[in-house]
Amino acid sequence: MCLAIPGKIVEMDPNDQTPFVQTALVEVSSVRRRINIELIKDEELKPGDWVLIHVGFALAKISEREAQDQLRILSMLGEDKQAMEELQGYSMEEEKKT
Repeated sequence: MCLAIPGKIVEMDPNDQTPFVQTALVEVSSVRRRINIELIKDEELKPGDWVLIHVGFALAKISEREAQDQLRILSMLGEDKQAMEELQGYSMEEEKKT
């Protein structure tokens, strides 16, 4: 099953000049990945905001409460490990929290 995973924006990419590709560094359970935020760029995203991520793209901006609820649901369904495997499988630029 493919699921959307909540992630917290750590930083916006200020140097991103590529048309149709705006990125942000997002953290999910201590794993950081650069994702494409082009689909929701009109949301005025900033560090600290939460987004739902699917296959390297942010699909929606959500509240922290919604993010925590989604993480709990994934865990209850036993899908949290699969979601993390999906997250590990994509990135525009891999970065891990030190």
